[in-house]
Amino acid sequence: MRLPPSVRAGLRAGAGGAAGPGPGYRQGQRPGPRTREYFYYIDHQGQLFLDDTKVKNFITCFKDVGFLAFFFKQLEPNRSGRYEAEFPFLSPCGRERNFLRCDDRPIVFTQLLPGSGENRRLLSYCGGGERLAVPFQPERLVVLPENGRLYHPAPAKAGGVGLVRSALAFEWSPCFEYGQGPAQPPTHFIWEGRRYQLTEELLPLLRAGGAGRVVTPCQR
Repeated sequence: MRLPPSVRAGLRAGAGGAAGPGPGYRQGQRPGPRTREYFYYIDHQGQLFLDDTKVKNFITCFKDVGFLAFFFKQLEPNRSGRYEAEFPFLSPCGRERNFLRCDDRPIVFTQLLPGSGENRRLLSYCGGGERLAVPFQPERLVVLPENGRLYHPAPAKAGGVGLVRSALAFEWSPCFEYGQGPAQPPTHFIWEGRRYQLTEELLPLLRAGGAGRVVTPCQR
């Protein structure tokens, strides 16, 4: 997987990269012949960064759609035997290892796209537009009571559940009904003239690691 030119130039200028905040890695390090390793971080807004970027904002995040699409389509749990606790996900590319840690989930839904014909609308994630999208399933939206965040089904090999970006969740907030009272999670979602009962089927997956934790949790 080829990094965008500006990033490759920066890594060359940094002579291999400075030590990161994690367990003593260096960006572009070579743990073996013809093998390189890079380290990334995704925030709760779905923005991807090199992990050791000091200032993380819209200016410094990755925006190349082709790069993002490849990175996230390859994403899987990190079972490489390296940095598994610190970087729970891995996006392999041949002999290149791209490790990922995250604020919450490795998949963050950022945009709702129109469907085609009678097809459902698409929920896009991690800045990939139509190249990174799943069918929108309103009935499977769920609020995790432990943190108040909204989640939606995601590709199975990336954990099966993704976080909905806060701005999008706020936009949808008038669509929720609270049949058990405002202090309880929502029970229904009103969308395009239909009233969906929320299944809450993602809650066991979110809670599988213990109360308030997620499966293969990403560590700060």
